[in-house]
Amino acid sequence: MPRLRRVQPYTSPGYQRRRRGSGFEYRHADGGLAGRAERRRIEELAIPPAWTEVWIAEAPNAHILAVGVDAAGRRQYRYHPAWRERQDAEKFERMTELARVLPDARRSVRRQLAAEGRGRARALAAAFRTLDLGALRVGGEEYLLAARTRGLTTLLMRNASVEGELVRLRFRAKGGALHRIELADAGLVGFVESGADARPSSRLFSWRAEAAARAGLRAVTASEVNDDIRERTGGDFTAKDFRTLRGTLAAAEHLAAERPLATKRARSAAVRGAYVAASEVLHNTPTIAKSSYVDPRVVRAYESGFVLETSRRPEAALVALLEEERVDEAG
Repeated sequence: MPRLRRVQPYTSPGYQRRRRGSGFEYRHADGGLAGRAERRRIEELAIPPAWTEVWIAEAPNAHILAVGVDAAGRRQYRYHPAWRERQDAEKFERMTELARVLPDARRSVRRQLAAEGRGRARALAAAFRTLDLGALRVGGEEYLLAARTRGLTTLLMRNASVEGELVRLRFRAKGGALHRIELADAGLVGFVESGADARPSSRLFSWRAEAAARAGLRAVTASEVNDDIRERTGGDFTAKDFRTLRGTLAAAEHLAAERPLATKRARSAAVRGAYVAASEVLHNTPTIAKSSYVDPRVVRAYESGFVLETSRRPEAALVALLEEERVDEAG
């Protein structure tokens, strides 16, 4: 892996992209134009024409190669492939460790969900369980204000309903897509029903101090959810790690159902189907599922003839599969 240089966009040496005629020119901070070789390197980054405020690192081994603002006003980055590879490896190792510690964390969640009332511990347990089962984005006030989209912490009472032992969630999520999610969990049903007297516009994951029964509900925040995850698991995990785990498990379970197939064409179709399965769980595209959420070791294991043992608890089976893949790589 090449040695990378850490840079600070817009501060470290680099080029600014400027419109010139039907194309672009690239100027250094001193006003000089990028040379032919530099221009070729920059164009190979395939920076979208719609990006504005574009900055390109001068160093070809910079960990961030380019930055810009897309048409929606969001800051976007082009990372060095080696940096992405390193970050992905750390992400999937963290996901594997989360799979190891979830059983103990779930026990505390079940106990707190079974409690009476609507205290803070129960609200955090409900948020944890919803992440665990539904792999929602954690959400935040900034997304709600900027795009009117919701995630876990900004869901309202009106976004949830109960039918038997099912909790149904219906809300506009990232990108404006309408999400419909069903969660089969008696503890979550009890938590949602405990808010039956709350206003429909109140936050779903909210709590009331026992000493202030007449006080309004207090909403759980994204930072509180992530702090609670770390406290329950004893690891440096966040809500996003649940999405990585759910996406990888969905892909692994799909491949286990397919079993090793005889032809390369059939195996390729099975792998494509695995990315589709992951995208359906995560409510995004197969391309994003492949690039960001599905551990490539699961696919490599399948191509080598190894799949998830479906007779075991899913997380334990996934850990065993990934350990087997690690041993196979070392051999």
